[in-house]
Amino acid sequence: MIRSDAQTTALAVIRDRRADLSEWCATIFDFGETAWREYRSAAWYVERLRAEGFSVEEASGGMPTAFCAEWSNGDGPVIGMYAEYDAVPGNCQAAVPYKAPRAGLGYQAGGHTDPHSGLGIAGLGGLLAVKAAMEHHGIKGGLRFTGEPAEKVRGSKPIHAAKGYYDGLAAMLSFHPFYMLPMCNTVRWDTHCGAAYSMVYRFICDEPENWGASDGAPIPQSHSAVRAPGANDALMTMIQSSKALREAMLPHQGGWSVSEAILTAGQATADNLPAGLAEIQYMMRTPTIAMAEQITAGLDRNAEAAALMTGCRWERHWVCKSRPGLANHAMAGVVWEALEGLGAPVWDEDAKEVAREIQRALGHEPMPDPFIEEMTALIHPERAEAILREDLPPSQLNSTSDDYTDMTWHAPTARFYIARPALRPPPTGAHPAWVMNALGGIPATIDPMVERAAQVLAVSALRLLEDQTARSDAMAEFRDRTGGGIGGEKWLGPLCDYDPPIHFRWPEYVQTARGRDWWIPSAMPGA
Repeated sequence: MIRSDAQTTALAVIRDRRADLSEWCATIFDFGETAWREYRSAAWYVERLRAEGFSVEEASGGMPTAFCAEWSNGDGPVIGMYAEYDAVPGNCQAAVPYKAPRAGLGYQAGGHTDPHSGLGIAGLGGLLAVKAAMEHHGIKGGLRFTGEPAEKVRGSKPIHAAKGYYDGLAAMLSFHPFYMLPMCNTVRWDTHCGAAYSMVYRFICDEPENWGASDGAPIPQSHSAVRAPGANDALMTMIQSSKALREAMLPHQGGWSVSEAILTAGQATADNLPAGLAEIQYMMRTPTIAMAEQITAGLDRNAEAAALMTGCRWERHWVCKSRPGLANHAMAGVVWEALEGLGAPVWDEDAKEVAREIQRALGHEPMPDPFIEEMTALIHPERAEAILREDLPPSQLNSTSDDYTDMTWHAPTARFYIARPALRPPPTGAHPAWVMNALGGIPATIDPMVERAAQVLAVSALRLLEDQTARSDAMAEFRDRTGGGIGGEKWLGPLCDYDPPIHFRWPEYVQTARGRDWWIPSAMPGA
C-alpha cells in the first residue's frame, strides 16, 4: 500500500504516543462507569481534548456525560469519529490474569466487557494523529469527535442524531472491538446492525386503598385486611407475562431478542404495606422497526394488565429508539484498504504469557499459542458478509444491534472491527466472563488492538481528507441510498422523540459515610 506523507506522519504519531494510549486505556478501564453515569470518564475526555486543542461542548444533547469536540484547520471536509466509555454492571474485574474485582469493590460493580475503554482510546488516538498530520502538512478541513455514553442501552447516538450532531460530516468512521465471528479484522458490507428499542416501565401504587374496595367496606384496620398487591407484584406479573409473550412471538421470525433488567423494586415502608414503586427496563433488538413496534404493543398490553391486577398505574418511558443501519460500500472500501495495508494486530510473547497465566488460573494446561487464530487474520468484507448471511433468511436485511446505525443516516459511514484478545476454547465447557474482561484491561493484551484500530482510523480519515474522489464516491452512494441525502425520499429520519432518560435509578457509584461504593453495597469483606 502506498501511503501519503500525511498518513506516514499520523502512524508515527501513534507510535510515539503508544505509552500515552496504554495509560489512558487503563485509566478508563479502571473507572468502570456504567450507562448514563460515566461522570469521571466524560470529564477525563473533556479535559484531555481541551488540552489537545479542541473546543468541547459538555453535556451535548442534554446528556450530562456526553460531549462534542471540534477542531478546524480551515475550510474543508469534516470527518467524524467518537468514543464510547460505558461499562456493564456485574462485571467488575481488575486488570490481572485471575478473577478479582477492582480494589475496594465487589464483582457486582461496573466493568468493561466489550471493552469500551479500548474503543474510546483507539478513537482518541486516531483523532489526535489525524490532527497532527493535518497541521504538519497543511491539510484543510476539520474533525468532530463525540462522546457517546450509555451505548450498552443504545443511549446517546439516537439523541445526538436527532439534535444534528452528525449533520454536515463528509464521513463517519465507526470502530468496535470484535465481539462475534466473522466480524473480526474486517468491515461491514451489506448487512448492518438492526433496530433497537428500549424502555422503562414504571409501576406506581399511590392509591392502594382503592384496590378491591366496595361500597360500605370498612377501613382496613389489621395486617390481615385486604390491600393492593402493589408495585412489586406488578413488576413480577410483567416479567412473567412478557416471558410468555417472548416465547409466543420470537419463534415465528428470526432475529428478535428481548431482555429485561429490574431497575428498582421494594419501596415499601413496612412489611404489611404495598410497595409503592417498581421499574423494569426492556431492551429489544430487531431487524426492522415494524418488529420493534409489534413487540412494544405487546409489552404495553402486559403493563396495562399487570397494573390493573395489582392496584397500580403504569408509565412507559423511552430509553432508546434506534434505526437499522445503512450500508456504504465506498466507505467500506476505503477502510478495508487501510486495514489490509496495516494488517491484523500482533500479540507478542508478553501477551501470550498473560494468556497462559489465565489458563493456569483456570486450572488448564497452558498452550503454546493460547489465542484464537482469527485474532491475527484478516477477512475480506464480502467473505465476512457471506458467512454472516449463511444463518439469515434472504428477506432479513439487518442483524444484531448497535446504535452506530443512527449515524449511517446522517453521513457516509464505515463500520469496522479489530480483533480483541480471546483465548482458545478450554478442554471442556466455556471460559467464565471475567477472562474476556481481564484481557480487555491488561495492557499487554489490549494495547495491540487499541494501536491497530487507531492506525486504521487515522489512515482512513486522511485518505478521505486528501482524496476528493473517494470522498465524492462515498457521498454519492449515501445520497443514492437515502434518495437525496438527509431528508431524501428514502431517508429514514430520527425516531428519537423523547428526552434523555437520565433521571432513572441507573446503577452507579455512590459516596457514602463508608466511602465510595457501588449502589448495591458490594465492597469486599474487610475492604
